[in-house]
Order: sequence, then C-alpha cells, then structure tokens
Amino acid sequence: MTTQAASGRRRAALLKLSILAAGLVLAGLLLREVGLAPGTGWVDRWVLGQGLLGDLVFVAVGAAATAAGAPRQGVAFLGGYALGVVEGTALALAAQVLGCAVSYLWARAIGRGWAERRLAGRFGHRLRPLRDVLAGSPFNATLALRLLPVGNNLALNLLAGMAGVSLLPFLAGSAIGYLPQTIVFALLGKGIRVDGAWQLGLGIGLFAVSAVIGLMLLRRHQAGRALDEDG
Repeated sequence: MTTQAASGRRRAALLKLSILAAGLVLAGLLLREVGLAPGTGWVDRWVLGQGLLGDLVFVAVGAAATAAGAPRQGVAFLGGYALGVVEGTALALAAQVLGCAVSYLWARAIGRGWAERRLAGRFGHRLRPLRDVLAGSPFNATLALRLLPVGNNLALNLLAGMAGVSLLPFLAGSAIGYLPQTIVFALLGKGIRVDGAWQLGLGIGLFAVSAVIGLMLLRRHQAGRALDEDG
C-alpha cells in the first residue's frame, strides 16, 4: 500500500469514528429536547434503577451486541447514560471484553481451518503480516491495535481466534486498549443524560487526544504498519 493510500485510509477511519461520536451526542440531545430518553427501550426498562439485575442484563446484552459486531463505543455510551461514568465504564468494558472472547472462541472453534487455508492461498499476503505480528507479540500488538482509531473490532477478534493467538494476552491487551474510548463514550453518555456540559467537553477533548495518540501509534508500531498492509 502506498503512503498516500494509507494516509487516506487512516483519515477515512478517523472520520467514521468522529461521525459515530457526533451522531450519538446529537441523537441524545435531540431526544432529550423532545422529552424522550436518549437510551433504547431495553436500557430504560431493564437497566435503569434495576440494581444488580440491571447490571447483569446490561453486560449480557452489551456482550452479545459486541460479539455480533455492534460498535463497542455505543455500548460504552449507553453504559454512561444508564449507570454513570465510573460504573458505566466498568460494566461496558466487561461487556466488550466478554463479547471479544465470545467472537474469538467462536472463530477458534469454527473457523480456524478456513483461516489456515486463506493464509496459504490468495489472501495470505493480506492476512499473514497481521497474523504474524499478533502471534509474535499478542499483548503488545493487540494493545497497539485497540488504541488505534482505525480497524474493525470484530474482524480483529475473528482473525485472532482463527489464527490461534494466545487468548489471555489477547484479552488483556484488548481490555487495556478498549479503556480510553470506553471512558470517552461513557462521559458522552453521562453528559447527555444530566445535561453535563463539562462531561461532554471532557469527552470530546479526550476523544481528540486518544485519536492523535492512536494515529501516532499507527505510524510507529509494527502492528499499525501490518494493519495498513492488510488494508
């Protein structure tokens, strides 16, 4: 991939993430102005004010959504809205890691043979560099990739599972790498609910900082270069 194409791909991915953040905030503000809750029906019915049962429902539904490919940032946003920044971040992170493990284990059990055939065939030159980086340094590479403002959460889970990357380092790197954006989107969700201008401002500021750090990692880390080659 040329440098110009890689740069364009990074900008496009960052733009998508920015649109997601702006869309969540604007939708929440609009719904609040017309008197509707900024959550979805299941959050209002099963999570808000439900104590431990609500926490368990949130983690279960959030994990299922993440495992199926829903944006993990949306889970964090709803966590902040329903549970506050601290508890919402903690439970959203638990849901994200559980969903990561589910999609990883599914791919490892079902799709490993498929991955091996593709790595030996015409898709090998695209997948093998990223697979090799993950296999060689599962924690560090996963952490770097999760911090990047590019890439696909579900695709990385499936690739790691199909390639047989060590599970515990992969999950640990994912959990730490998920944390910055989880805090950011929980702040945005909390700010929507309580009309908290400072939460919204802090969330947007942290989002910008995390995006800059992610782009720097993408340029410098071996995992980021492999991701560009895969793209």
